Amino acid sequence: MGGGMGDGADFAAEYFAQDPVVVPGIDVTKPSIARVYDHLLGGKDNYAVDRELSDVFITRIPGARIIAFDNRRALVRAVGAMSEAGIRQFIDIGSGLPTADNVHQVAQRHAPESRVVYVDNDPVVLAHGGALLAENERTVVVQGDLRDPAGVLEHDEVRELIDFGRPVGVVLSAILHHVNDDEDPRALMRVWREGVPSGSHFYISHFRSERDEESARLEAILQQSLGRGRWRTDEEILGLFEGLDLLEPGILPCALWRTDAAEAELTSWQRLIAGGLAVLP
Repeated sequence: MGGGMGDGADFAAEYFAQDPVVVPGIDVTKPSIARVYDHLLGGKDNYAVDRELSDVFITRIPGARIIAFDNRRALVRAVGAMSEAGIRQFIDIGSGLPTADNVHQVAQRHAPESRVVYVDNDPVVLAHGGALLAENERTVVVQGDLRDPAGVLEHDEVRELIDFGRPVGVVLSAILHHVNDDEDPRALMRVWREGVPSGSHFYISHFRSERDEESARLEAILQQSLGRGRWRTDEEILGLFEGLDLLEPGILPCALWRTDAAEAELTSWQRLIAGGLAVLP
């Protein structure tokens, strides 16, 4: 979610404007995290139930779309930073629906030989992403779940594309806040760390709580609608980087992370999502 409203509109214009992918077996009575996010970013691959939940956020947070754009722009900068550090293979976990400036597009602009695995458990993401990437031999979309790291790391298509003898860029953009405390996100992160070699980079963005009433209300909306969603404090987000060396500038709101506007005054909603990049020693 990032910058001004005008910039956000321009950015949204670049997004896919196709009709929603029709996938047999989709339960259109329940909202999908990926499709709600798609709607916030101006995408078309969402259903009425997703738009209803998205509209709740837009009503409760007038800057909900700005949060989505700030998050997306920070992801683009993070992939650029990892590419500049020499990372040439990426695993994007909970990737969501294809938009503009996907991980493979950013990485391959820096280095055409870069390889990217997208991981998601939403059938619409798998269908749309698979169709989009069918002609890109250095990318693949696989069905998998953040909460089953072993299943992803041992997936045949992942092993075929990713060389686990070399550093990997692990992208966890706006996904870990959908892991509840009883699912132990720190333990999940430990498995992900143990699955990649030294020198691998981890980018995390996460809904951010300042122990305020607004983030508590929004957390309650997610829990009621999706059964998951956890706003975490800076200290709790830092705990997700355990075992990693956090790189400058540390954990900051996404609108400020690795931008020239480090002293800019943020709106209250822009403070609700933060990001950080770290390396595995």
